[in-house]
Amino acid sequence: MINISKLYCGLAGQSDHLRYDGDASIGPVVVYNCTSRCNLRCLHCYAGSEATRRDAELDTAQAKKLLADLAEINCPVVLFSGGEPLLRPDLFELLAEAKRLGLRTVLSTNGTLINSDTASKLADFSVAYVGVSIDGPEEFHNRFRQTTGCFKAAMAGFENCRKAGLRTGLRFTITKSNHNQVPAVFDICVDNGIRRVCFYHLIRSGRGAKIESEILTAEQTRGVVDTILQKTDEFVGKNLVDEVLTVGNHADGPYLLVKMQKQKNKNYDEAKRLLTANGGNRIGEKIACVDWAGNVHADQFWRDYSLGNITQKSFKQIWTNKDEPVLQKLRNKSKFADKRCLRCRWFDLCKGNFRFLGPDPDEKNWLLEPACYLTDEEIGV
Repeated sequence: MINISKLYCGLAGQSDHLRYDGDASIGPVVVYNCTSRCNLRCLHCYAGSEATRRDAELDTAQAKKLLADLAEINCPVVLFSGGEPLLRPDLFELLAEAKRLGLRTVLSTNGTLINSDTASKLADFSVAYVGVSIDGPEEFHNRFRQTTGCFKAAMAGFENCRKAGLRTGLRFTITKSNHNQVPAVFDICVDNGIRRVCFYHLIRSGRGAKIESEILTAEQTRGVVDTILQKTDEFVGKNLVDEVLTVGNHADGPYLLVKMQKQKNKNYDEAKRLLTANGGNRIGEKIACVDWAGNVHADQFWRDYSLGNITQKSFKQIWTNKDEPVLQKLRNKSKFADKRCLRCRWFDLCKGNFRFLGPDPDEKNWLLEPACYLTDEEIGV
């Protein structure tokens, strides 16, 4: 995550300590895709979720064992996702167990199932944050998620969370169809009292791999990030937002610094220091994913390659396996990263979007996903 409001505008964020402190004793943030089921059918779903459950899911006892494993490795945040996590029947039992273990929990949801009772329960079990996905204004959102009425239901979910005292935020995935709607998303936030917004770059995973036409060009990506910077600066100045972040493309960090340098932004030196301290792309190091069947992945967008299964080994055993070829490449990017990345003057604070597509970790399958959009001049090549 690139915290635009912090780096560009100097506005402190609630999770700054997780990004910039560099405490080696802290384990990875873990995304737990606790179910494959979903009540919507979003065109860009990275998990390819369906209305019916496709694969065997961890049962309650197995899921609780996973949570205990994560507490043991000092996991700072467990993000319950899906599918739609609220469709998992024992979700509140798992949240109660996480609370007992002292794990900080957050929820990634489409928001449509959060009535007042559900919001109250989420607050009772100390869920720290609820992120609700919105793809744009009402008509576009409903069409892109292929479900009539889901926008109004999601906005009602926001309101129920607010009344229950839950911290919430809007999650927006950038596609070619909605990239010009970033200003409208800021307006949706203001109109509904939402003070945190995350802009996700589209990654070709799940159904997202089937919509190549939605992948932005480099120029379009630059334009979107420029708009996010401009709107963030405007809304921070008016005290209308608390946090604005981009997610999924670590080229945003160097691009931000290039812009700040040209603009002589007073926060440039501190932004560069913080991005360097953060260390760029840390998938397979400081972020992990466990899917509904217990397979461990380098992050939530890697669906085809499993590092191991928690029903056979503990999470710690899987995550510390020094013989795992994918983990070794991810943790030694100075040797294995893309050749263009290794020549980049920003490499130490970006580390590239080094991942592979497909089940075979052979070197020919590794690429920058999503692509870097900086010019050769900007990266010093």
